[in-house]
Amino acid sequence: MTNIEPDLLVQSATDSTRTLRSFGWFSLLLIAILLVSGLLRLTLNAKDASALESRTQETLQRSVNFVYAKPGNLVNNITLPATLRGYAEAVLYARSNGYLSAWYKTLGDKVKQGELLAQIDAPEQTQELAQARASLDQVQARQALAQLTQERWEILRQRESVTQQDLEEKRSLLAQANAELEVARTTVKRLEQLEDFRRITAPFSGTIISRHVDLGTLVTAGSNELFTLAQSDKLRISLWVPQVYASGVKQGQQVQIRLNEIQDKAFIGTISHVSGALDPVTRSRQVEILLPNPTGELIPGAFVDVDLELVSSVKALIVPAGVLILGKNEPSIATLNTDNKVEFRPVRLGRDLGKTVEILSGISKEDRLIINPADSLEADETVLAQEIVIQEDKKEGKPQNKNSNTAPAQTTGNSRS
Repeated sequence: MTNIEPDLLVQSATDSTRTLRSFGWFSLLLIAILLVSGLLRLTLNAKDASALESRTQETLQRSVNFVYAKPGNLVNNITLPATLRGYAEAVLYARSNGYLSAWYKTLGDKVKQGELLAQIDAPEQTQELAQARASLDQVQARQALAQLTQERWEILRQRESVTQQDLEEKRSLLAQANAELEVARTTVKRLEQLEDFRRITAPFSGTIISRHVDLGTLVTAGSNELFTLAQSDKLRISLWVPQVYASGVKQGQQVQIRLNEIQDKAFIGTISHVSGALDPVTRSRQVEILLPNPTGELIPGAFVDVDLELVSSVKALIVPAGVLILGKNEPSIATLNTDNKVEFRPVRLGRDLGKTVEILSGISKEDRLIINPADSLEADETVLAQEIVIQEDKKEGKPQNKNSNTAPAQTTGNSRS
């Protein structure tokens, strides 16, 4: 047998123990590293899951646009058809029978007040006037004789040369002569007026817009139209405003008058008279508009469009039509509370103005109104809100948004079952 030294055995045992101890520490370190790595991985996974959940919630949260209602008087523009007429128009008739012997003005001529337009020839009236004047001379002679006789008999009565009865007879003859003289004078005056009626003159300054007779035409008093005269330096328009807009028309209000033939120009008129009542047949209110026409550019009888700007006395809120929710129930509007939660409020509608609607009750001017709400929007739903401001584009008439990255708001109502 081989003898082993005790020191070698002791050294070998010591090395084995040291090796086992080192392996144990290495194992513990490896396990610690694995545990730390596992915990770190779990922490990162939990953080990623939380971030993913947060992003998912943000993605699922709805975004909406809102607007504010606009207070103030409601302005409504309407266009009504009308016809231009002269400020004064008259159809001239004859007041005397006869034949038209001459006319001095014709279609389109401008005349002044009192200017001679035509002459009527009536020889029988001239002869009748001459006879009446001769009769007047006779009556004047008889009246003068009766007056002289009565004066003489007054003197004779003072001398008691005649009776009182004779004097009263002379006084009666004088009174009769005075009455006959007055009748003769009235007859002459009437015939002289008929003589003047044979001269057709302009009752006011204006333009002759039609002539209906020619030389030699037999004219009967009150039957034949001779001329039509219109004052064209000022025009007037008679307009009938429907009942729904009648209360917004005021005297002194300015209006715009447009002609299809003159597209690039609008004429300004003024409401001069407003009827105090509605026509019970048409349920409309008559309005008269005064339109200056110093250059004569506008022609009486022309068809025009009258633009009226009507201001309502009702104090209401004006909102875009896109905020309305129309369904089986009463109209409503989706609003946002302070926590950006959705609330549905029933409203009472006023007049529909197309792009805007009048709201009489249900909301206030401080409420945030969701425009174009989705059909899936629910009450108490929390949303992301962004304000937009709708403005009218003067050139294209389209709404503009305050934020460039937001789509233009629609102005049509929404349906919700």
